[in-house]
Amino acid sequence: MRRITGREKEETLIELKSASDSQIADGPAVLTSFRNLHSDESCGKDVSSSERTPLPGHSETDKLQPNRDTVFFRDGVRRIDFVLSYVDDKDERKQERRREFEANLEKAGLELETEDKSDAKDQKTYFLKIHAPWDVLTTYADVLKVKVPFRESDIPHGREAPLYWIPHPFGLPDNIMRPERDYFTYPFEKNKEDFFLIRDKETFFPPSTRNRIVFYILARCPYYKEGQKEREKTGIKRLLSNGTYTAAFPLHDCRYWKKAKNGKCESERFSLYSHWARFLCFYKQQPLNLIRKYYGEKIGIYFAWLGFYTEMLFFAAVMGVICFTYGVLSYDDNISSKEICDATIGGSILMCPLCDRKCPFWKLNSTCLSSWQSHLFDNEGTVFFAIFMGIWVTLFLEFWKRRQARLEYEWDLVDFEEEQQQLQIRPEFEINCTNRRLNRITQEMEPYLPVHSRCARYCLSGATVLFWVSLIVACIIGVIAYRLAVYAAFASVIKDPMRKIQLVGRFITPQLATSVTASCINFVIIMILNFFYEKVAVWITDLEIPKTHLEYENRLTMKMFLFQFVNYYSSCFYVAFFKGKFVGNPGDYSYMFGRWSKLRNEECDPGGCLIELTTQLLIVMVGKQLWGNIQEALLPLMRNWWSSRKGRHNPDNHSSRWEQDYVLVNFSQLGLFYEYLEMVIQFGFITLFVASFPLAPLLALFNNILEIRVDAWKFTTQFRRPMASKARNIGAWQEILNAVAILSVVTNSFIMAFTSDMIPRLVYLYAYSKKNNMEGYINNSLSVYNISQIPLQNMPEDDWYDNTTTTCRYRDYRYPPGHEREYTHTMQFWHILAAKMAFIIIMEHVVFVVKFFVAWLIPDVPSEVKARIRRERFLIQEYLHNYEVEKLKLQLSASFITEPRSDLTLTPDKHEMLSECLT
Repeated sequence: MRRITGREKEETLIELKSASDSQIADGPAVLTSFRNLHSDESCGKDVSSSERTPLPGHSETDKLQPNRDTVFFRDGVRRIDFVLSYVDDKDERKQERRREFEANLEKAGLELETEDKSDAKDQKTYFLKIHAPWDVLTTYADVLKVKVPFRESDIPHGREAPLYWIPHPFGLPDNIMRPERDYFTYPFEKNKEDFFLIRDKETFFPPSTRNRIVFYILARCPYYKEGQKEREKTGIKRLLSNGTYTAAFPLHDCRYWKKAKNGKCESERFSLYSHWARFLCFYKQQPLNLIRKYYGEKIGIYFAWLGFYTEMLFFAAVMGVICFTYGVLSYDDNISSKEICDATIGGSILMCPLCDRKCPFWKLNSTCLSSWQSHLFDNEGTVFFAIFMGIWVTLFLEFWKRRQARLEYEWDLVDFEEEQQQLQIRPEFEINCTNRRLNRITQEMEPYLPVHSRCARYCLSGATVLFWVSLIVACIIGVIAYRLAVYAAFASVIKDPMRKIQLVGRFITPQLATSVTASCINFVIIMILNFFYEKVAVWITDLEIPKTHLEYENRLTMKMFLFQFVNYYSSCFYVAFFKGKFVGNPGDYSYMFGRWSKLRNEECDPGGCLIELTTQLLIVMVGKQLWGNIQEALLPLMRNWWSSRKGRHNPDNHSSRWEQDYVLVNFSQLGLFYEYLEMVIQFGFITLFVASFPLAPLLALFNNILEIRVDAWKFTTQFRRPMASKARNIGAWQEILNAVAILSVVTNSFIMAFTSDMIPRLVYLYAYSKKNNMEGYINNSLSVYNISQIPLQNMPEDDWYDNTTTTCRYRDYRYPPGHEREYTHTMQFWHILAAKMAFIIIMEHVVFVVKFFVAWLIPDVPSEVKARIRRERFLIQEYLHNYEVEKLKLQLSASFITEPRSDLTLTPDKHEMLSECLT
């Protein structure tokens, strides 16, 4: 097949000019033909008589230049299914690869058309346009088992979602929500073309299916010479990596801000931008069916999950706001904080130094503000909210399964099995695995990775993951050491009564200053480690050579989530479960690395460690979301602002459709992976530690409302059109979410028991209070120590305290000096410990019982969907049976007509009986 290049355009344009000169003589028919030839068949305007008049400074050749903002070949008929770009840098090896590769593509049946670099804006980039004709599409649709329509569906639409009653202002036009009619579908078979509903061969396979088929061919097409067998010289991915081609992508159907005027263009990109990608549409539904049609099921299922997650966050956010409001309204009833702030109670209690040498003795009322802040999050409503979130996460996962089942039915994914992906073995696996063995199922030779090679690769991969996880732990230990070392400095500065910073010291305690700075440092370390580990995770996953794309994504998912889990949550686990738990007492303090290190373990405020966990969670969670939004939205916006503005508002811009898409950002195969990872990490924050910060779901809700529109904006305006791919669910992320949900019940139980002060307060209220209220709780929760017994190395350098005071207080339940069991734990300590353990057991069992009951009560697949699936399968079998019967009847009728009567062995009676049996 001959490919037309830009160099041949001059001759074509001269011929067109001659044709235009002879229009008057040839009559109206020729004029009409010429106009049709030069009308924009895809996304432009028809050439009117005024446009045919040469403008000043334009030649006749310029006048006849067709509009290149098109998704069709120059003939205006064949659709561009894929585009390859390259720069001819005079490298003979690259030229040879391209020649062989393109020759093999033509042998595979693809049609090619080249745009010369002289037509490009940069005057150096060639564009190779690829079209898949009908025969190629049908062949590979049969191979890939592509489902296509064979009859219009007569089953009425089901309810779109649980919020099907949503009012019109929040909905979208019906042609946007349902851009296609419903059909019964069946996997395409080339030998049954007449069974399927083929009205127009050019539009029978949608663009997303066409580009998926072409990419399947590109990924497996060799570029070695005929007769040679160099298996590593295969596929477009390798050609992209070695620089032979600079890009490979399908085309968007139009500009995102301008609807195509020609009927052959669907203008789906414009519809998505108008109704989905604008932030002012944040209160609208998502056009999931249109997203799926344009980008494929895999991207569609991501936005469906993200939208459903955001909807469910609304209920968690409302309950969190109610819990926080309760803390605000009960502000004045907080007797413990009043006692701490009271000058006669908190002002008369002298506390022991919180660090060695640098920390002075201090008055309890100096923590007045932090105790009030702690009450906002550490109150009776927090227990209820922790239990509610344990049930909420179950409802979210169960209702998502039902929503997912509905989408599987509506998007024709019910019979789609992930095993079908086995047909799509990764080209890297085929290239690197030179060994072959017989597949017992298909009885064909297939590549495989020997056991010894697999074991060696897995061992190296496991060792690398272990090393990086250990590196994270080492960094966290370093941050803890920083907290211990810098606390003394903050304490000596902020709490020194001789320094004139008491106004600041009143609002910023040493604990708060240490927690905030350590959290910020920890966040910076998290971002740095993320940058390096993402590259390492991809490298070690490539090293393992997974067989299929599904295996590759699942392995990378587990590695990345394990790393991110340790990276993001380890500091929160330290504050929640370790800080203040192994302190000792003034005469026998515990040290992080032994006494020689002089790094004494941290203590909690008299109000508890929950406020510090809240601070840690707030900084890391909000910091991550802000940084993610800056990366996703502001940086691309700043980078593309000038070029986008120029391209949009310049009326003389005649860039071709392939050039406009070429300058966009490439959407990598792992692009969706990072979107899922970001949301799952957020899901961990709002479930694992939500008892310490009830407003976390509200912040996540605001972030996700923005995230949906930012992602939509990126897909429609900043990214090249991704290659469409199928997926029936969210993959390995579902199991990760289930694991996080179970772990969240345990962590919130322990937070309420050991980090919060709720259990000690309840024990005091019901077992030790003489007035059946919280009066005297602060005095009861502080133990007494004799100052004269404090070792010299633990004493402050400046003894500014009142010498008449002989004792100091510390946060613990121990016997006072002079008691026969002085400085050992009191019975109240053991009562509180028993109450904490009982609370953990009861809360976990209650939440788990409710979780499993709800999971059992709510079926994964709605009964309505089950019935519709069974009904559709029955109808498909019936239609297929009737088709086979009619086909056999035609064959029998043809045989009776064409064969001689003497050869017929069937009598009329027997023929009638056979027909009855078939029908």
